[in-house]
Amino acid sequence: MTNTGEGKTAPLGLILGSGEVRLWGMTARERLRRTYVRAGVEPAEAADVASGRTVVLTLGDWVYDEGLVATLSRRPGTVLVTDDGRAVAAHVPAADAAAASADLQAGRAPPGLQALSPAELAYNEALRKREAPVLERLTADNVRAIEARTFAGSYKGVTDVVTKYVWPVPARIVTRWCAEAKLTPNMVTFAGFLLVLAAFWLFWIGEFGWGLLAGWIMTFLDTVDGKLARTTMTSSKWGNVFDHGIDLVHPPFWWWAWYVGCFQVGLPPPFPELTLGVILAGYVLQRVEEGVFMRLFGFHVHAWRPFDSFFRLITARRNPNLIVLTLAWLAGRPEIGLFLVAVWTAICLVVHLAQVVQAMAMPKGRVVSWLSR
Repeated sequence: MTNTGEGKTAPLGLILGSGEVRLWGMTARERLRRTYVRAGVEPAEAADVASGRTVVLTLGDWVYDEGLVATLSRRPGTVLVTDDGRAVAAHVPAADAAAASADLQAGRAPPGLQALSPAELAYNEALRKREAPVLERLTADNVRAIEARTFAGSYKGVTDVVTKYVWPVPARIVTRWCAEAKLTPNMVTFAGFLLVLAAFWLFWIGEFGWGLLAGWIMTFLDTVDGKLARTTMTSSKWGNVFDHGIDLVHPPFWWWAWYVGCFQVGLPPPFPELTLGVILAGYVLQRVEEGVFMRLFGFHVHAWRPFDSFFRLITARRNPNLIVLTLAWLAGRPEIGLFLVAVWTAICLVVHLAQVVQAMAMPKGRVVSWLSR
């Protein structure tokens, strides 16, 4: 018998109906089972329901946002209803499970339960966006449409311009291919890691074009691995550390390698030591500023105000910097590209410092994400 973090017995989870239509390479039933596990619900069969336990009931041919199941699991005595009033899931005592199951399969709400609406969970703090959670019946005819919905639901609302506007369509296609091929997110992350090393070496020897190709493919796979993990419910602590660890560490090494490569091809950047110093120190200090804001206020600075979310599109992170370097390489001036990255890094450092100072000058209770309002 498993326990929740609060010392209470974890609820059991029953999936009603077959749920054999496949989504992201697995049946709807298997997706629900994985969702249960991630929500701390113990998957079970009807014959295993024991007195003294509560039971989370879901319809096998429906697709539920992970947050809906997690919230339902923490609220005994509730029923999840769609916008048009149909009851599709419930959390009830074991003694009521059979009757509640019959009600749900008939489209009725079990009596005496408090209604839970998806609209209550529209804000996703982890992904920094406000969006209605996915709650759809799955059929053979709407698989692609629901895959598009669940993929969009796995996307961060506040991110850089390339990830937000360029990668979504191709990333959804590749994510579906990876899911159907049974590739794991860690496999994709490892491929990205190899490309990190390749880009570093190519930049170092002055092969900027090939290095940019490796770098851009890596950034694409960096989008795919996270989406694959969320859509297939296969994210893990190790995978999260591996992915975010690579993301955090590699950018300054790329810019250092680009600096060395400029000398290799006889094109040193203006004010070389200052240029490199501003880029490397600026990268670290921006991360410190973001960490200070998170520590003080409990959410990302980029989710504070509309301006802050807009500025995240172009702030001096990996992808915007790669755009600058790519354009400079195409113009035949890789050294000017590095200098422009240094200038933009310095500007962004000042902007982020101003964000932190402005927030600290306000009453703490008034500093909240505009996406959560």
